[in-house]
Amino acid sequence: MKRLLTGLGMALAATMATGAAQAADTYPDRPVAVMVSYGAGGATDFQARIVTMVAGNEDYLGQPIVIVNKPGAGGRVGWNWLATQADNDGYTIGAYNVPHFIAQSIKGGVQYSTDSFEPIANWGSDPAVVVVGADSEFDAMGDLVDYAKENPGRLTVSGAGLFVGHHIAALQIEKACECTMAYIPTKGGGAAAMKAVIAGDVMAGINNLSDAFRAQEAGTVKILGVADLERNEEFLPDVPTLMEAGLDVDDSSVNFRGLMVPKGTDPAIIEMLAEKVPAMFENGRVAGKMKAGGSPMKIMTRAEVQEMWAERQAYLEELLEGL
Repeated sequence: MKRLLTGLGMALAATMATGAAQAADTYPDRPVAVMVSYGAGGATDFQARIVTMVAGNEDYLGQPIVIVNKPGAGGRVGWNWLATQADNDGYTIGAYNVPHFIAQSIKGGVQYSTDSFEPIANWGSDPAVVVVGADSEFDAMGDLVDYAKENPGRLTVSGAGLFVGHHIAALQIEKACECTMAYIPTKGGGAAAMKAVIAGDVMAGINNLSDAFRAQEAGTVKILGVADLERNEEFLPDVPTLMEAGLDVDDSSVNFRGLMVPKGTDPAIIEMLAEKVPAMFENGRVAGKMKAGGSPMKIMTRAEVQEMWAERQAYLEELLEGL
């Protein structure tokens, strides 16, 4: 009987392995969903729709990609779902934001970490910027910092959530200027945070360069500073870095965006995606629309993203301990 059960177990395992191999061989044979942890209209959603728009081309996946928004709690709702409830069959992919999901896992209270996912490829690198309404009395970072110093806790500043890039930049600014701001995480991600600035609900905001660029082009905001090591010569050549403005704020809040799958996804599917997705990001139509939307691109392979995740994990553990 023991031999019989052992034989049946081996046969079942072989059948399952064959089935998995066949599934990987035909993958994908239906549309693929990409889960975005932020609301429609924000930078991650806007960019995810652009970089996946050619997925149906036979040179890439041969099947269309559908965006599914699961916003809430600065991305926590969507990433918790992806880590604990989503199928790992390759038909549910997630958009990641770094430092967001890594910083949140370090601070705790979530069900995910870098060990919960397998990276596929990175499409963008979007610095945080400080914005104010078009009619604001603040015309430079010095004006805003002076107000914050003279009025502790009264400078209201919107952002997409807690321990996302926006929040990290706000914490760094406070530490650098030895002042206190009232950081207000908004529901709905970057789009809602930007609307709060435009509507005058807050005095300033920290947002993505891509969202801010479009808003400035529309004449609804002014961009005072960029939280990066160098100016963004492509989109904001005249806007100084926060370091140029006298604040010791580096590039810790730069928002890397890309695609990942839940842990346990078939390695053959991961390998196929890792080969096809970076090429999809490099498509000329994709690059053109990203540039038109003020969205900086930084294409990275799976191996490069793995290295970036590990570096950001170590760096953020040290940074957040000091904030």
